[in-house]
Amino acid sequence: MLRAGIVGLPNVGKSTLFNALVANAKAEAANFPFCTIEPNVGIVAVPDERLSVLAKISQSSTILPAKVELVDIAGLVKGASQGEGLGNQFLANIREVDAIIQVVRCFDNDDIIHVSGSVDPVRDIEVINLELALSDLSQIDKRIERTRKQSRNVTKESQEELEVLEKLSAALNAGQSARQVELTEEEEFLIKGLGLLTRKPIIYATNVDENDLATGNDWVEQVRAVAAQENAQVVVVSAQVESELVELPDEDRKDFLASLGVEDGGLKTLSRATYDLLGLRTYFTTGPKETRAWTIRAGMLAPQAAGVIHTDFERGFIRAETVAYQDLVTLGSMAAAKEKGLVRSEGKEYLVKEGDVLLFRFNV
Repeated sequence: MLRAGIVGLPNVGKSTLFNALVANAKAEAANFPFCTIEPNVGIVAVPDERLSVLAKISQSSTILPAKVELVDIAGLVKGASQGEGLGNQFLANIREVDAIIQVVRCFDNDDIIHVSGSVDPVRDIEVINLELALSDLSQIDKRIERTRKQSRNVTKESQEELEVLEKLSAALNAGQSARQVELTEEEEFLIKGLGLLTRKPIIYATNVDENDLATGNDWVEQVRAVAAQENAQVVVVSAQVESELVELPDEDRKDFLASLGVEDGGLKTLSRATYDLLGLRTYFTTGPKETRAWTIRAGMLAPQAAGVIHTDFERGFIRAETVAYQDLVTLGSMAAAKEKGLVRSEGKEYLVKEGDVLLFRFNV
């Protein structure tokens, strides 16, 4: 399951956003720093309107969406990499996630205290990213020292590891993130165990008030400029709006969002951005029992995609019957799609596409 960590300075709206996205979350959203002592974890369904369409076609009894695990990590402050604000504990939690969602305050409200005294998203990003980089640098330097001490038993692999570590150390000392360093697959494998924070994909979630949700504001543009330099993504969200959506019945949510000039809520926006950032794709299985969304990485072949359901499916893979989502919807049934020759039988080399509807044949 995809895991995303929500980070940021205290009082930028992290826990408010988390509470809204995870309806049954227990995170406390109070107006003071460090109100979240342990990371709050919530599992949320990824909104996908295609599921209900397929379920109607198949007359499915159950709909099972893809899921994302959100981890709300307590506010970081300057000095976190040296333990300020329980920073080391929180940084360790971030190392375990697949992607980082950094919530950045882009709204003004005198009633909500900013830990630095004023709203300045670029400064806030620099504080967080510096702490992440310092933590990474500490890990890298310790590994370099240990590797050099073992120089008597130097191997080709340890020498290669030392070279990539020194490359990363130089970049971090020059003010870059580990994401900005180009590594080969072999080099990536050598440093995988470090769980480098600045190597993780990042989304900047600019938290605005409801009046700026559709258009953004000058602060959002400042964040976009920062993100463009490091190939990060930016989404505009409003913790305030998300909190109000939780209180509304489903049928009223679209009207409320439309009144603000947007179509989608924060969860869908963040899910889409995270999938895109991580190179993820969705395929579907559908039938009378259930319609279900499955998450795979872009570039997966049919047997690998089958293995996401169960390892036996990959091991005993014979073929996959597949039809494009839009073709199935247009024709209205699997039988009609087969009559038109749009249901194909694909083998082990088939590259699964976004929105494929699949049925796997396999040997037990």
